[in-house]
Amino acid sequence: MSQVLTKSPKHCAKQGLNINYKHYKKLFYAFSTFFLSVLSFIFLVWLILHPSKPDFSLQETDINQLNFNLSGSHLLNSSFQFTFLSINPNKKVGIYYDELKVYASHKDGPQIPLLQTSLPSFYQGHEERNVLTASLVGTGLPRATVTGKLVLSLRVTGKLRWKVGTWVSGRYRFNVKCVAIMEFGSAAAPSPSPSVPLSSTSEQGTQCSTAV
Repeated sequence: MSQVLTKSPKHCAKQGLNINYKHYKKLFYAFSTFFLSVLSFIFLVWLILHPSKPDFSLQETDINQLNFNLSGSHLLNSSFQFTFLSINPNKKVGIYYDELKVYASHKDGPQIPLLQTSLPSFYQGHEERNVLTASLVGTGLPRATVTGKLVLSLRVTGKLRWKVGTWVSGRYRFNVKCVAIMEFGSAAAPSPSPSVPLSSTSEQGTQCSTAV
């Protein structure tokens, strides 16, 4: 005589739940292992490469024009050209530069930008050097107290992206600060003439501070 085994619907439902639970548990472990592996790989690459921030220095300043505004003796018309040297110190990491702007203000006065201009975006390869030239022109600028010397605070801002192989990071904001010292005139004539534009070229070689 044969014995017939029967299972209740409740027992079948419980067995189905156990199968689904084991299936989801395997998927969770697989996903967790993959995710941790990716994070470990990225962290390892970052430790090996660890990109250093770029170096900036002010190489030269040119005063193309500096004379009094005819509308008032305490206002100046000015035209400057600043030459920066940018260096990527990384051996295996390239840098994309975007949204570059250059600002100038009086060093000892209120840090309000008096002059500003934009620079084009560019890519900087491994251990590459690039020369950047910024021309700033302003009219009716407030005159700082000078005795044959003009000191300006310069700031370069923008966003950069690291490039490793084909991988490119997100954008990081950076800020560069420099000081430009420009001498002109003489002790006998320390101030710019109201009628004669003044021009001067100064070698700087000043290291700038960079924050990312």
